[in-house]
Amino acid sequence: MTLRRLRVLLLSAVLGVGALAANAAPQAPIKIGLGAPISGGDANFGAGLRNGVEMAVHDINATGGVLGHRLSIDIGDDAGDPKQGEAVANEFASDHVALVVGHFNSGVTLLASSIYADNGILEITPSSANPQITERGLDLLFRICGRDDQQAQVAADYLAGLTKTKIAILHDRTTYGKGLADLTRKDLSARGVSEVLYFGVDKDDRDYSSLIERLKASGAGIFYWGGSAAQAVTILKALRDQSLTISMLASDAVASEDVAAQGGEPVLGSLVTFPRDARDRPEAAKVVQQFKAKGIDPEGYTLYAYAAVQVIDQAAEAAHSLDAKAMAKQMHAGMIFHTVLGALSFDAKGDITQADYSIFVWKKAADGTIDFYPLSH
Repeated sequence: MTLRRLRVLLLSAVLGVGALAANAAPQAPIKIGLGAPISGGDANFGAGLRNGVEMAVHDINATGGVLGHRLSIDIGDDAGDPKQGEAVANEFASDHVALVVGHFNSGVTLLASSIYADNGILEITPSSANPQITERGLDLLFRICGRDDQQAQVAADYLAGLTKTKIAILHDRTTYGKGLADLTRKDLSARGVSEVLYFGVDKDDRDYSSLIERLKASGAGIFYWGGSAAQAVTILKALRDQSLTISMLASDAVASEDVAAQGGEPVLGSLVTFPRDARDRPEAAKVVQQFKAKGIDPEGYTLYAYAAVQVIDQAAEAAHSLDAKAMAKQMHAGMIFHTVLGALSFDAKGDITQADYSIFVWKKAADGTIDFYPLSH
């Protein structure tokens, strides 16, 4: 696949910046690379990451940039494919990108992060949650989101409480999807619960007849899905077409309003594990209004991407340097970052010190729209 490169230079237009530039030589812009699925099945999530990074860069540039440098964005389309992500990472390195926000998919991040580490590039992923990402001792790699093992524990706790319901575990055979399914399966086993069906389908499969027949034969009342939102919708529609009422508990990749748009009524009652909605945080109120003024709903991981750029800004200021190692040292030292997600800090592995996954349910609001809400809502 041809690498699609979009380079966006965001210049500050705030009053007073012009006067400042007249009295001091302008600093060269600092490149932030955004690695995300701009195309492909996860393009809606890629759009969210892009929106978050672009808004954050605009806001930081409007207040003078970072250490006197304006920020620019290089956008690399990884299409959700690890090999494409590897190509993006290599191109970022050759283009002397200093900092990277991305990638979205865990399989892409696992491959691309080694390239960034070899080239001294600081990377913050807003959404890649596979535990192995931060278990490899890469000092320049961080993530804003929680880990899949934390998410799996929440899913397993819920499923184990359904004492009279048979459980199936399904996945899309990707690093992300199978990894989450296996972690949830392991946590269920530790709670003394065994699934009646464990089954994987290929990410690009279009025929789910075999899967549906296996689900019917298993007698499962609910299935756990580790995989993409598009496949989750297809599976739910296929089940409802056969008047099967088997419920679904899915991972965070299904936490997108596009799921309701694509799935409609069959989505109702489905469950998903996801952190507290960042849009409801008081720290995010001003930025959420900025997005809405542009006709953008900052759902999913949009605000996580915004927060990643905030961390970059604050780490550089604390280190008095844009050197990746100096910034990472501040981040590993327990520094508190003030972001749209609230106060954040990182541990020695590069993980955030607190994660808040919970269960959400897809419901129809009074106006007829379908969205996911906290289960107790």
